[in-house]
This record gives sequence, structure tokens and C-alpha cells, in this order.
Amino acid sequence: MSKQFWDEWNARPQQHYLIEPRYLAGGGDLRHVTEFLRASGWKDLSKTGGPLVFDSPDKNIRIGFDPLVQPGGWTIRGKADGHQEAWHATLGLQTPVEIVAGLTDALTRPRSAHAPNAWAPLERQGWQAQPGPHVTAVSPDRNSWIQFHQSAPGQAHWWASARNEHGRAWDAVFTPTTPLHLVEAFSAALADPKPVMRPRGMFPPSNRVRTTSVSVLPAELSAWQQARITAARAAAWARSNWSSARPRKTTPAPSPYAAGSAHARR
Repeated sequence: MSKQFWDEWNARPQQHYLIEPRYLAGGGDLRHVTEFLRASGWKDLSKTGGPLVFDSPDKNIRIGFDPLVQPGGWTIRGKADGHQEAWHATLGLQTPVEIVAGLTDALTRPRSAHAPNAWAPLERQGWQAQPGPHVTAVSPDRNSWIQFHQSAPGQAHWWASARNEHGRAWDAVFTPTTPLHLVEAFSAALADPKPVMRPRGMFPPSNRVRTTSVSVLPAELSAWQQARITAARAAAWARSNWSSARPRKTTPAPSPYAAGSAHARR
């Protein structure tokens, strides 16, 4: 293609839609997750034609996406590390990438010092506690929920889901050993009231979603994506430099006064 073609293409607005609520927007562009991981220093182990696979820099966490298996979707696994037990999470094929990124972005950042509370982001956005045998919060439109589900003593997990008039849209399940700050990051992304953007024809038809048509230049889309990637690279660079700048522990040199005292005691 000629440069003139691409110049004309980038100058031509494209129709997109802002989708609300975000949990019914469909999967979206996987690069929203994968490019951020790559820019954050995660190793891309994906093979052409195969599932996506990313390993954390310390090799303790693996994120995969496979649309070809049943039921398909995202799998995130963390190894046992110190006091942290092994854990894993699965998120369905149609889980919006912006909600997946709530979890995966949090994996690239240092853990906050505050005590995590997975229910707080939901409460702030008006999600309501639902009576029943399990602790559950339900969205205002009742089309999504998150629950701490205990099926039997010692068998508990976090479970989130969304549905439209056609049935279940997606599910997400977290083992009880999943670090709570990651569940909190997921719930914050789930309840975020901001709409997400999808190209025309790239979101599930449903009368339970609100759509707003917008015209967007390809250059604008590229700039928004690049800003997210740049932020990830900057954070990775800052972490790397902070780590290398920390003073290393060294064995203190013997004090000359201590040596003198030793001679004096002989």
C-alpha cells in the first residue's frame, strides 16, 4: 500500500461505539492486555497459531489465552512463593479485555500497602449486597454479580459473571488462595461505570446495552493505545532503576576499636 493510501486512511474517521455497561461489551482487542504486559517486561512465549502465553519477569506468574479449547478464555496461574500459596484464575472468552486488564495490570505493579477489600469498589458504584448462603454483590441493573461462593467446608472460591437476554455472557473464577488485592483490582474494573469502545459490529447484540456512536480517527486510536504502552514502559523502567539503586547489604568491616579491645584483653 502506498503512503498516500495510509495518509488518506488515517484522515478518514471510523465509526465506533461506546458501550455501557462494560461487562456486556464482549471480549474486545486482546492487545489491550498483551501489549501492556510486553511493555511491562513480561516475556512473550506465544507461538504462531497457538495460544497466547506470557510469563512474569520473575517467572512466578503465567498468563494464557486460548480461544480454541472449550470453554476457552484466559487462565492466570501463580506459583507458591513464600507465604503465598499457589493460585489460579480463569476468565471466560467474552470477558471484556478492560476487565481482564484490571487484574493483569495489577500483576505488573508493586502491591499496595493498604489492606485490600474486594467489596469496596462495588459498594462505591452502587452494587447491592444480596441475601443468600453466599456473600454476593449485584450490579444496579442486575446483569452482573460477584460472589464469594462456598460449596462445602474448605471449598470456597470467588466467582463473577455477567448475562444478557441471551444467557450467560462470561464467567470468572478465582481460587480462594488468589491474593485479595488482585480480586479487588478485578472488582474495581468490573464495576467501573466508564463505557468501553468497540468498532462497529464487534460487540454482542443486546437490548441491555447502551450504545453511543462516535467517529474516531485511526491516529487517535493509535495515540490512546500508545499512551497506555508508554505508561507501562515508564513504570517498568522506574521499578528497574529503583531496584538497581537500592544499597546492597554488605558485611561491616571490623572496627579498629574492636581490634584494639581484643588486644587489650589478652
